[in-house]
Amino acid sequence: MRVCVFCGSSPGKGEKYVEAAKRLGTVLAEQGVELVYGGASVGTMGVVADAALAAGGRVQGVIPQGLWDREVAHHGLTELHVVADMHERKAKMAALSDAFITLPGGLGTFEELFEVWTWALLGIHRKPIALLDVDGYYQRLREFVNHAVEEEFVAPQYRDLVFVEEDPLRALKTFAERGAGQPG
Repeated sequence: MRVCVFCGSSPGKGEKYVEAAKRLGTVLAEQGVELVYGGASVGTMGVVADAALAAGGRVQGVIPQGLWDREVAHHGLTELHVVADMHERKAKMAALSDAFITLPGGLGTFEELFEVWTWALLGIHRKPIALLDVDGYYQRLREFVNHAVEEEFVAPQYRDLVFVEEDPLRALKTFAERGAGQPG
């Protein structure tokens, strides 16, 4: 199984986000799950990749040419795909992956999450999506999405396409229950 992880090009405020990225990378590798991510060496992106590699895992990165040119690419990965732009990056990461986990991050992370969420509700894919909620980071986002449901802009079944978990092992278990990584 391959899991795409969306996360930050920044480490965030405080060690908790770095520790969560380390734990996720380690758990993925220990469970034999290949990491697919944005290909950078910075922020929690670099941390999750380094942790997976240190634990003996396979890591595929996908980075746009512009970021490659700025020398933020991680050069120690199992495989690194250099693509034309951010649109191609997201499409490639999605094509390579069986499921998605979103760690805390910024606007780019939100954009990646909402794109795969929208693709799921449109039926473009049937891959499970999880928010890894570190220290309540996604609590307000969840409240906002619930508000959108209450205001009838989002149907409850579309909200429920994304599940929230605090523990990466439990997220992987839920992925398995939902058929991630299985043919068909």
